Amino acid sequence: MEKIWFTIAGTKYRHGMDFMEPGMEVTLKKEPENEHDTEAIRVEMEGLGLVGYVANSTHTRIGESWSAGRIYDRIGESANGKIKYVLPDGVLCELIQKKDSE
Repeated sequence: MEKIWFTIAGTKYRHGMDFMEPGMEVTLKKEPENEHDTEAIRVEMEGLGLVGYVANSTHTRIGESWSAGRIYDRIGESANGKIKYVLPDGVLCELIQKKDSE
């Protein structure tokens, strides 16, 4: 299975990212009713709720990470990810569970 990387964007508008560490798990949830992006994918953490969104712009993605648009059809209504790197420009994660059947 190929690795799928994604960047968490928008953390500065929520809880920040200072508390995030490699190994922490996140949950991705599609947000089709989002008025700004019909391919929006929320990133949530247990106990905190919304911590950001999967980056969907070349200006917010880090390295080889995929955009929300590329990931959107590869997951069900939700999926899981794991934080791999916390960098000055954002948080890089790996998708660890896609659709229920995978």
